[in-house]
Amino acid sequence: MVQAIGVFSALLALSGEASAQRNATEAWDPSARDFSSGTPLAPSTPGATGAAGGNSLDSLNKILSASQLSAFDRSIYLSIRAFQLSRLGREAESQKDIAEMGKVLPGNWQVVLSSTMPGLAGSGDRAAALRTLDSALQRKPGDPSLMMAQAQVYMQIADFSRALGLLDTALAAAQTPVERRSALYYRGLANLNLGNFPQAIEDFGATLADRPNFKSKQSPLLWRYAAQVGARRDARTALTREVGTESLNEWPGPIIRYLIGKGTAGELEVAAETDDAAKRTNGKCPAAFFMGVEALRRGEKQRAREQFQLAQARCPTTSEFNWAASSELKRL
Repeated sequence: MVQAIGVFSALLALSGEASAQRNATEAWDPSARDFSSGTPLAPSTPGATGAAGGNSLDSLNKILSASQLSAFDRSIYLSIRAFQLSRLGREAESQKDIAEMGKVLPGNWQVVLSSTMPGLAGSGDRAAALRTLDSALQRKPGDPSLMMAQAQVYMQIADFSRALGLLDTALAAAQTPVERRSALYYRGLANLNLGNFPQAIEDFGATLADRPNFKSKQSPLLWRYAAQVGARRDARTALTREVGTESLNEWPGPIIRYLIGKGTAGELEVAAETDDAAKRTNGKCPAAFFMGVEALRRGEKQRAREQFQLAQARCPTTSEFNWAASSELKRL
């Protein structure tokens, strides 16, 4: 199932600029955002989406008629077609594809669907993504991964209160450590955007539990830093303590190095533009956001405003950095 980290490559042609510019790759555990890993090759993608979705639907039909598709690949394309059919108002057919996903990939169809819908929503039709997820929840009520996907789509439209309610429910329904970490991660983002900084700190701290190495902890640590700055706590000391003697050479290490005072803004900008991993994952997006957070920590409101505006420009609307930058600008 590790192929799931390639899901968003399969969506590039359908979800356009939003997915193409995504700042980070989704892992099978959605909370384990990896700033640096590349995306493995995904199945051949359908053609570009037409205004009504017709051309891409024809391509999807041809692909799905092929017998050589693996169960996993077929499930991916069925999820994309379910979305396209919903866009066209063909809900019965969309629901049929969701049912077929359950037959093709019985144990994990809902995880595939929850991985594809937020990226497809970024193409602009978030209502279709939400309808598709609603249909999936009718087949698997209370599934945490599907509710987390709904929360991500609501966060794209800045409805963080509704997202928070979904994530509370997802966390209560979580059956595995991965589901729990993921729900806590996204709930931390919702709380951060709502300005509930103490709660966000707790969520990001909790999602650090049981992560196997420092690399897997970096994303929650960075988000907890942002929440600690919002709460006016000593974010730098806390992050420095967590880093200890860990190497910060691998992206997003340069962001952490900058935040703990061991690197300059200029050095971070250079790393974001020249580091191979940063270039693969749109590193300029989180670099701009965290330079804004650091400006906030220093009380430099104008500098913070400029950096958050830059983050908005650099980060797609499917990115949590875009959401957080927009929320910070509203508070300034």
